[in-house]
Amino acid sequence: MAETHSLQDLRQAAVASKVFVQRDYSSGTICKFQTKFPAELESRIDKQQFEETVQTLNNLYAEAEKLGGRSYLEGCLACLTAYTIFLCMETHYEKVLKKIAKYIQEQNEKIYAPLGLLLTDPIERGLRVVEIIIFEDRSIGSR
Repeated sequence: MAETHSLQDLRQAAVASKVFVQRDYSSGTICKFQTKFPAELESRIDKQQFEETVQTLNNLYAEAEKLGGRSYLEGCLACLTAYTIFLCMETHYEKVLKKIAKYIQEQNEKIYAPLGLLLTDPIERGLRVVEIIIFEDRSIGSR
């Protein structure tokens, strides 16, 4: 049985490799990532859990990019105030990005870190990839 780790343990561990989940451009330029399970993760995490994480991220990015009345109102207010409104107001997109960062943090704490893995927020990689760091020592926590 694999040892479980905390995020603190992983900060001190050596990186064995990295897996990159690429953007999926089959539906155009919307921010969506491939749900194909990387072979490098086969012995590390359940395929269904991985796909669920990526699908949730895809849904959150779709929510961020969704256009609606609120988005148009934000745009109109931005034009009317020479974009100074954004000094005192968060956009819908920014709010969803914070939600995504919180989701990734929770996934790391509950699922990925205990398995010796770490998800990196796609915003840190220019929304090009979801980076998953695989740590070398699977018995980090057994000191």
